[in-house]
This record gives sequence, structure tokens and C-alpha cells, in this order.
Amino acid sequence: MGHRVVDHIVEYLAAIGVQFIFGVDGANIEDLYDAAYFRSDIDAVLAKHEFSAATMADGYSRGGCGIGVVAATSGGGCLNTVPALGEALASRVPVLALIGQPPSALDGRGAFQDTSGRNGALDAHALFSAVSVHCRWILTPADIVTALPAAIEAAAARRGPSVLLLPKDIQQAAVPVNGGVVVGERVGVTPAAPHAVARALRRVEGPVTIIAGEQVARDDARAELEALRALLRARVATVPDAKDVAGTPGMGSSSALGVTGVMGHPTIASALADSGLCLLVGTRMTVTARAGLENALASVPVFSMGCAPPYLACTHAHTDDLRTSLRALTDALSGAGRPARLRVPDTVTRDELQPPPHLGTGVRYRDAMLALDATLPDGVDIVVDAGNIGAAAIHHLPVRRDGRFVVALGMGGMGYSFGAGIGMAFGRGRRTLVVAGDGSFLMHGMEIHTAREYGLPVTFLLFDNHAHAMCLTREQVFYGDRYSYNRFGPSRLGAGLGAMFPGLRTADIEDVASLPAALTAALETDGPAVISIECSADEIPPFAAFLDRDSVKPSAAEEIRNHVPARP
Repeated sequence: MGHRVVDHIVEYLAAIGVQFIFGVDGANIEDLYDAAYFRSDIDAVLAKHEFSAATMADGYSRGGCGIGVVAATSGGGCLNTVPALGEALASRVPVLALIGQPPSALDGRGAFQDTSGRNGALDAHALFSAVSVHCRWILTPADIVTALPAAIEAAAARRGPSVLLLPKDIQQAAVPVNGGVVVGERVGVTPAAPHAVARALRRVEGPVTIIAGEQVARDDARAELEALRALLRARVATVPDAKDVAGTPGMGSSSALGVTGVMGHPTIASALADSGLCLLVGTRMTVTARAGLENALASVPVFSMGCAPPYLACTHAHTDDLRTSLRALTDALSGAGRPARLRVPDTVTRDELQPPPHLGTGVRYRDAMLALDATLPDGVDIVVDAGNIGAAAIHHLPVRRDGRFVVALGMGGMGYSFGAGIGMAFGRGRRTLVVAGDGSFLMHGMEIHTAREYGLPVTFLLFDNHAHAMCLTREQVFYGDRYSYNRFGPSRLGAGLGAMFPGLRTADIEDVASLPAALTAALETDGPAVISIECSADEIPPFAAFLDRDSVKPSAAEEIRNHVPARP
């Protein structure tokens, strides 16, 4: 058989520390699974759906475990990865996608699942180029020797997915004799302290407010950010998809302002307005992150550090390595360079958004999050899905000490949390909590079976409100509650999953008093567990665009305008 291209791929990935390849097997990717079988230092994980396989790779990468790798076969299999790769692109998550293709000789000749772009076939290169930072079609066996490290380098340097399109005949072909694995070491220039930021901080009069973003997590720069915050005695807020990078226990929690944006804490605007300077670290400040803060941000000098400039006017310093740049900035501001006119900010009470009270049946979102906060131990990783439940968790559920908190807001794809939680559990090997609604479960919840097959320590917390609740809320708030396309019939997800998967610990909860005991039992389970919580689709979540217009600050106007219908 010789040393095939697929053998080279898995050998190289193992050599750079990749432990898992997430995917779904199929005719035009099966040789990669075959190659992985013969190695003891890398495992090929079989998911139930390619979207979830790609989110497993995404969650693995966001968990700080190295580059996530997803493998998919041709046709519908590879097309299923597109929305997940789009999320990784939007959220700047390094992922490597290995996409099988039909044999080269059949390109444009009516092959099953032909995506060659020839003779009227769908063009896979054009498609995947649109959802990646790097895409290459492998044309000869020798190409893989340089193409694979180049793809991984592009994913790391440009922060996003890289895609290699691999025809089946190329996968099976022998690598040339001089095509052995050589893992090089990146050599780069050590970033200096951003001079404009250092000068501004030396001159600032008044308090400093830091808004930290997702690049802090990507660059594993939490400790460096906290050292800078402590030096400046600054208050710190985080964007919604970076809750775990600052303001957590041991990382400046006493100076934490909370989460910014449409699901965030209103008092951040007043804290910003009282600042002498706002420093953005590793965030572009999307509309979701800056809603309600526009007026405050416009009233103070704003400086930024990160790999891409923010979507608002500011002075930006580019850095692809926040750890080094933050360390250099802290050093530049120490000793003789220490700012002389900083003012320690006043204590700011963290206010919550105030949805209208709901007296219907089921568990209230906030009550459930308070019960989780009281029960979850340190070290638990939390992965949150989109929707009303996600908004409640982002707003109310604190990060665990030494734990991660992941939410995908790049594309906001429902069902992301199931694969991402599994990927994080594979990579970090610790208890992971997936928080999702029944709508997300009905899309990709069968990955619970994957967690069971591999005995992973994942607790799935399913909030069952019998609806696509955020869409239902939009119908009620913006369209006069004249109709609903978004309500479901009732279900008992815990009992159903328990019947489907014998031995899986499950529970159905109808009142919040029962939640702590059920959660404790689930966390103590050796392997996965499921808790389904009955709640109400008619409860308004903590989401500024859904609240009484009179109670929303004028600076939230942009986000509200984006959520009103085009006509009455």
C-alpha cells in the first residue's frame, strides 16, 4: 500500500499535536479514517452530522486545545459543513477542513456528488473559498507536502477555517519518497508595545474602562490582560462571546462591569461615559456587542488592540499576538512610565435588564440560571446556544472559576452548542455543560448519542418551551402577536432520550426547586446526562430589542431599528 497521502496527513497532524479528527465517514473520505485507524496518537471521531462535526472542531479550537480538524465526504456531506465553517470564519476560529471529492478522472463527467465546477457541476472551490481564509484543491500527491502546513499556517495566522479539497484518487496515491513529515517552527518578530496606546494611557485623566473580546481567548492572553487591568486599576467589561476572558473569579471579578451589548448590563454605558479612556482589547465590537453603548463610546477617547480594527471610530494598534503585546504594554507602563493621573473608578452596581414579569407555567429563565450558579462547581465549561435561552445564560449565568464560557455569535447557528460542547469535552477532558433550547435540540441534538458513544462528561441542559422562542417573541413584539408559525406541540425530551438511549441518565424538570438535585446527580454521572426543563415560550428574555421602548436607553436605537419589521 505504501505511504499514502492520507497517511501523510494523519502523521503530520499527530506530529503537531492534533489529537482528534471530527467527521462523518463516507466513500470519498473513508481512506482518511482508514489511515487514522493505524495510529495510536490520533483518533477519528464519528459524529452524526457534518455540521456538528465542524462545530466539534470549532469548540475544540475555542477551548484552547489547538487547531480543530473536521473531515467530510463529498456532496451533501461536505455541504453540511458550510454553515459551521461560516461561523468559524465570522468568529475567527482556526479550523482545518479536509473535504473529500470524487476521483479526479470523473470531474465534469457526471460523477456522483461531482463538485468540480466543470461542465455544469457545483464548484466546491468557489463555495468553500467563500467560507474560509484559505482553500486549495490538491491536484497531485506531491502537493500535500507543502499544502497541508500552508493550510494550517493560514488558519492560525489569518484566524479562520482552511479547506483542503482532496480527490479520492489523490488520497489513495503514494506520497513521493522525499515527502516525509517535517514540522517547522514559526519564526516571527516579537510585537512591541503599541506606542499610541501607551502614550494615551500615560496621559489619561480619570478612570480607564477595558472592553475585552474573543481574541483574548484565541491568544490565551487572560493573565496578561488581568496584569494590565490591575496596573491601570481599570474596570473591565466583556463582549457576549468572550465572557470568560476577564472579570471572572481570580481575573478582576471585583472590577467587572458585566457583558456589553443587546444582552448585556445597562450600567456599562454610564461607566464608559465616566471614563477618561476606553481600551478595546481583541474585539471588533459588532452591533450585538455595542448596542446601547454608541453614545457613550462616542463621548470618550477609544483605543484598540487586536488583529482587526473595530467597526467604530477609534485609534487601532494591530497585533496578531495579544499575549506578547499586552505584556509589552504593561512593561511600558510600569516604573517610570506609569500613568500619573489615573483615577480609580467609583464602584458601579451591575444592573440587569428588566423583562416584564411572566406568570405562566414553567420555570423562569432567571430562576434557572440562579439555580445553576448556586450548584455548578468550579472548572465546569459552559457552551451556550442561540435564542432566548442563550440570552438568559449570557446575561445571568456567571463563568465558573477556571472554566470556559463559549457562545457562537458569528452566525448564531442554532444547534452549535451540541457539537461544540462535545469538541471541548474531547479536548479539555472535563465536565462540560451545554445550555440549549428545544428548537436547537431538534436541529442537532442527536449528537447526544455521540457523547454517549464516547462516554464524554457532558451534561445537556435542554430548556423545553415548545417553540422557536426567539422567533415567537419577535412575532409578539414586532408583529402584534397576530399569528405564530413558531410554536411546537409538547414533548418530554428527557423521557424520550432515556427510552432511545438505554443507560443514559435523564430527568424532566417542571419546577425550579427540583433543578439543583437533578443537576448534582447529572454532574456526578460517569458520562453524559440530560436534563429537560419545562419553561414558557411567552417569557420575554433579557434582550434589549424586545423590551419596552420607553425603558431602553436612546443609545440602543441602532439595535432596535435592526429588529423592527419593514412594514406594520
